[in-house]
Amino acid sequence: MAQFQETSMGAIFQNRVQQYGDKTLVIYKNKLGKWEEISWNKLNEMVRDLGMFLIKRGVQPGDKVALFSPNRYEWWMADLAIISVGAVNVPIYATNSPEESRYIIDNSDAKKCFVGAKEHMEKILKVKEKLPNLEEIIIFDNLDKSIAGVITLAEALKEGKTTTNKDDFEKRLKPINIEDVATIIYTSGTTGNPKGVMLTHKNFVSNVNQLNAVDPEFLSGDHTFLSFLPLAHSLERTVGYYAAIFLGHKVAFAESTDKLLENFQDIRPTFLVSVPRIYEKVHAGITAKVAVASPIKKALFNWAMGLARENLPYICNDKERTGWFAFKYNLADKIIFSKLKVALGMDKLHGAMSGGGPLSVSDAEFFLGMGIRVLEGFGLTETTPVTNGNKPKKIKPGTVGPALKDTLIKIGEDGEILIKGPQVMKGYYKNEAATKEAFTPDGFFRTGDIGEIDNDGYMKITGRIKDIIVTSGGKNVSPQNI
Repeated sequence: MAQFQETSMGAIFQNRVQQYGDKTLVIYKNKLGKWEEISWNKLNEMVRDLGMFLIKRGVQPGDKVALFSPNRYEWWMADLAIISVGAVNVPIYATNSPEESRYIIDNSDAKKCFVGAKEHMEKILKVKEKLPNLEEIIIFDNLDKSIAGVITLAEALKEGKTTTNKDDFEKRLKPINIEDVATIIYTSGTTGNPKGVMLTHKNFVSNVNQLNAVDPEFLSGDHTFLSFLPLAHSLERTVGYYAAIFLGHKVAFAESTDKLLENFQDIRPTFLVSVPRIYEKVHAGITAKVAVASPIKKALFNWAMGLARENLPYICNDKERTGWFAFKYNLADKIIFSKLKVALGMDKLHGAMSGGGPLSVSDAEFFLGMGIRVLEGFGLTETTPVTNGNKPKKIKPGTVGPALKDTLIKIGEDGEILIKGPQVMKGYYKNEAATKEAFTPDGFFRTGDIGEIDNDGYMKITGRIKDIIVTSGGKNVSPQNI
């Protein structure tokens, strides 16, 4: 029986630790260049020690703690420790400047700041004098010499381990209210300072449950995700991290986007969370190689691509290939598709999700044709982020799929997509005016996107409200339709 009510990701993590114990949860490249594994139990030990450190250092429920680091397993550790003791994680993009980071730490009232490497620490130290509320910096990497106001993660874990009141961790975790704020994610608008999006434990817990409800069978069994999108962004946070924990799957951390192909080949992930640019780059790279191939190879590839196009109605509607077409497709798979997938490290890929921007139909169809289910979805930071997603057994390229469970979507008079659901944010931190402006009088969130919904409930994004051009005749036209 579950020990914790699943009202926060911290509680869900504890329940999965009981379930999976010594099974591998995380895979990362260590300093010696070797892939290393961390079990559920081992990560939990570190999360609890770090949580005890935060409690000992005076972090109270509702306090804000900033997290300024690229993707690495320590990001997870810090996040789980922060939210499990009732505090609020304020992530900062690893590429942010000292001034951008200063604004977020200051505006969010963060008391402590975790940093990844020395470069992140130096950026914060540069602006620390302007941050009177920032008590200390905890750095993931080790330091050659001690620096005032900076503690290493190793020292923090050691301090947390030596605390006597171990029960304090669970005393903090159990009373967390599902409506409490779990994170504040700063989104940069086109003008003015970024706004802090307050997402609650309910937002995250709802969204991972909603994602699973799309097709519970699809991601059952053992899976390995590859993490490379920034964890500071809600897409990777919810779909690549929290959903993986919720479902009990392994996650490998890519070294960097530069080494992505190499990491694909090493890890051979079964599921991928990505943005359109990655699919586009792979597609373009293969097309470029084919352009300079021998006439025979070119002809073979084009023949296979013709069959890939014919395969679209089968894979998109989960229909079995039969007869002569099945024979030809299997042959193309054997001599072209399977080899291509092995070369890309995508031979075990069961499915992939695309979000964060529009995926071109040609890129989606390229992967679908080869038998890789690429599911385009839609959402915003303010919606934790997923509101829509294509279903694995009914895929419509060019659409972002139907609304998730318990999500209401309507199209406003001006064509704007309006959303209501348990994944919609609490509001913008310390910005009531912007919060009020973001919602309709009947409580729907204004996305700023224009869209249409077909007879199957699948939504298509057609433009942005801000891009609308009003013609001399008074008609509203989206540039995407011109």
